[in-house]
Amino acid sequence: MSSSMDIKSFIGGMQDLEKHRKFHWTGTFQEYLDVVRENPEVTRNAFQRLYDLIQSFGMEEYVEFKKKIVSYNFFKDPIDNGKDAVFGLDVSLMKLVNVLKAAAQGYGPEKRVILLHGPVGSSKSTIARLIKKGVEWYSHTEEGALYTFKWSIDDADLAKKILGGAKEFVSPMHEEPLKLIPYDYRKKFVEEINRGRKEGHRVAIEGDLCPPTQFIFDALMNHYSGDWTKVIDHVKVTRLLLSEKGRVGIGTFQPKDEKNQDSTELTGDINYRKIAEYGSDSDPRAFNFDGEFNIANRGVVEFIEVLKLDVAFLYDLLGASQEHKVKPKKFPQTDIDEVIIGHTNEPEYRKLQNNEFMEALRDRTVKIDVPYITKLNEEVKIYRKDFNPRKIKASIAPHTIEMASMWAVLTRLEPPKKANLTLLQKLKLYNGKTLPGFTEDNVRELRKETTREGMEGISPRYIQDKISNALVNSKEGSVACLNPFMVLNELEGGLRHHSLISSEERRKHYRDLLQVVKQEYEDIVKSEVQRAISADEEAMARLCANYIDNVKAFTQRERVKNKFTGQDEEPDERLMRSIEEKIDIPESRKDDFRREVMNYIGALALEGRQFDYKTNERLHKALELKLFEDQKDTIKLTSLVSSVVDQATQEKIDVVKARLIKYYGYDEVSATDVLNYVASIFARGDVKRK
Repeated sequence: MSSSMDIKSFIGGMQDLEKHRKFHWTGTFQEYLDVVRENPEVTRNAFQRLYDLIQSFGMEEYVEFKKKIVSYNFFKDPIDNGKDAVFGLDVSLMKLVNVLKAAAQGYGPEKRVILLHGPVGSSKSTIARLIKKGVEWYSHTEEGALYTFKWSIDDADLAKKILGGAKEFVSPMHEEPLKLIPYDYRKKFVEEINRGRKEGHRVAIEGDLCPPTQFIFDALMNHYSGDWTKVIDHVKVTRLLLSEKGRVGIGTFQPKDEKNQDSTELTGDINYRKIAEYGSDSDPRAFNFDGEFNIANRGVVEFIEVLKLDVAFLYDLLGASQEHKVKPKKFPQTDIDEVIIGHTNEPEYRKLQNNEFMEALRDRTVKIDVPYITKLNEEVKIYRKDFNPRKIKASIAPHTIEMASMWAVLTRLEPPKKANLTLLQKLKLYNGKTLPGFTEDNVRELRKETTREGMEGISPRYIQDKISNALVNSKEGSVACLNPFMVLNELEGGLRHHSLISSEERRKHYRDLLQVVKQEYEDIVKSEVQRAISADEEAMARLCANYIDNVKAFTQRERVKNKFTGQDEEPDERLMRSIEEKIDIPESRKDDFRREVMNYIGALALEGRQFDYKTNERLHKALELKLFEDQKDTIKLTSLVSSVVDQATQEKIDVVKARLIKYYGYDEVSATDVLNYVASIFARGDVKRK
């Protein structure tokens, strides 16, 4: 900031004072009723508000393996530019939203603890954090507005008698103002305010006032000889903005060791300083209603590792979920309106299942499984979010993130029961790739035959840590670009000390899977280099034209004119077979394949379209492999591993490198690295035809 800048003008120009006024709206009870008539949604309960929040961001429907799945945009974290986005868990999140929908409609789940259950690092905490962040954000919008109230007494003597001298008393549990209407009048009031409203939210009033608010209400009713109309004049309704930091409508509870754990953290505690002022520890004004259940009223409370709670806490949790009431010390049961979300890991949940004394909690729990991702493309998104050029300002070679993700997903998959299917093929099927002999029904069967798929395996946190280590090591050393082998070596090295791997057998299984991934990477880069070498469009077109001329002559039993000698010759069988063999067309099927090609060309001609080899995937691949075979010796790729490269070869290598950069996402360093790597394979004579 320059020394001459006017800070008042600088900040003042960014202010939105009208927005501030809306957030701090204050009105009479009658003015609030006008708001309710205009917008009854302000009276929604916590479940209704949370469900409407999620719906407000819209959804996308898609079909995967013949199953309709709904993806809710809210869980992509549009509020915070995707910072806490959740990937690959659409099915689990769909189940969660269905529970919230049923709870919002009062079908029963509103009386349950929503328990997110899954292995460590499976996004349970992230989902809870998203919900808390969303509820807070929603309360700051016009669509998500909600209101509470405070008592206001200007008469000094009356204020001293009822409020202990203070002029205002804010509802400590941020209660709905309509709860000030006595039970005797609620039914007729609700009928009147809902009259003629056939669509949308219908106003309902549930529950009693909290003890201190009820105490003040009763004292004012006595003062005014039961005249409620005068009592309500002391009410100021205010806009309620939920805040996790301010502990308003959003609570978080984390278990501690037994000696430091106290149930008053949930339901509040006595304020000993005020006992002298009010004369009794049973006076509600001498009690702090600031436990997590109290302050989370109207919003959401998260229980971190909920099953580690002491039994004494669980009794409070049971009452809060089933009855929507909590029991502060020395006070009657107090109504609450909040979504209770807990999360726990596998070992703790197994303990719950084996503990017969915890049957009541199991009965009051809706369990939502949150497994690890088993779809490769979704797993990749996790790491791309954190490791991309904008964030890390470093070069990462193509396939580096994919190979780390592939290994992570492989560790989570159960071995297929079909003898002709490998674990890697199963991964590819899950990822949407088609394999000969497998239909969508087969993939659905593969999923159904598993029992704990996604509930075990390597956590994304481990992958993130090892990618970070590889990045740090590459920056500190002489390596200019992070490649898959650096990351895979880090992953393998860390297995020796991985605290969550319980057996040497599993450690060996994970190492074996790393070898599978390394082989897959080798196949991928060999294919890319082959395609880059054979990507000479003119040479490909000439080869294709030559092949088509010979196939046409063969199928029509004609001869082919030799361009050089001008003589008519028999179709070049050796040329045709050298191309067809690249895609495993056997001798017995060559006639059928050639007729298929000619029929394809003829069908295009009837539609007025010209044949292009790129539109025929099998023929395109065959031509690429044939051209690669013809050109690999002229390029002498193996010479890359030697110290001397002649100028003509270097020029051809530079062309291949340029194609890798243009078509496959490499940069100068990674393209050189991958060419050297593939060249070393050629030098070993280890080329496998794909």
